[in-house]
Amino acid sequence: MSGPVIELRGIHHALGGLPVVQGVSFTIAPGELVALVGPSGCGKSTLLSILAGLIHPDRGEVRLDGVPAPERLGRLALMPQGDALLPWCTVRENVALGARLAGSPGADARADADTLLTRLGLAGFEEHYPHALSGGMRQRAALARTVLARADAWLLDEPLGALDALTRSDLQGVLATTWAQERPTTLLVTHDLDEALLLADRVLVSGPGPARIVAAVPVDLPRPRTLDDTLTPAFAALRGRLMHSLRGAGALT
Repeated sequence: MSGPVIELRGIHHALGGLPVVQGVSFTIAPGELVALVGPSGCGKSTLLSILAGLIHPDRGEVRLDGVPAPERLGRLALMPQGDALLPWCTVRENVALGARLAGSPGADARADADTLLTRLGLAGFEEHYPHALSGGMRQRAALARTVLARADAWLLDEPLGALDALTRSDLQGVLATTWAQERPTTLLVTHDLDEALLLADRVLVSGPGPARIVAAVPVDLPRPRTLDDTLTPAFAALRGRLMHSLRGAGALT
């Protein structure tokens, strides 16, 4: 069995003298989708920025494929909370950017973008600009760009958090299907416990800031999972374990 794709060892980081990440260590195996849940402002996004190479931690080590990776910028595809689409580029151009940054020639990148846009339900919108799309459509385009980056792993920072409930549930299904087709090693940050349990193989729980791992809960529910699964006793039991961990860490009152 191969070793972890992502490994964090004793990560500490402070901003303005205040600790934001405190002693975080965990691994993510090849093809595993791990969710990180915790209250808003606990340092989850900072941890993703450290993994992506946008921030260098004060202490600790990030390893990729078993090797220390102090210079890892560009190796992991980061999908931020907002879609971060370039407003002056068409949907096709935005999505193709992921492939072009991965080294694909322009024509190949555009062809790959069109194929993936069709797969994600955006056929016919290739020449539209982001302002003409709904929030859900913009997130589909952002997901397509992430896929075409062909990075070692995906880092998803509450990618569905700004969407309304109906659109969010629809995009959860799209994300689950796309992940199943691509099988990237993935870390998903979310504050939605049901979303974590619907999508992840394992859920890490952080208490209130600074970020620290207080529990790791395996999700032993069969895939594919749907909203109907949220009504089952097994799902409720897992949700209860997450709530108990959050309360025990002082994240809930």
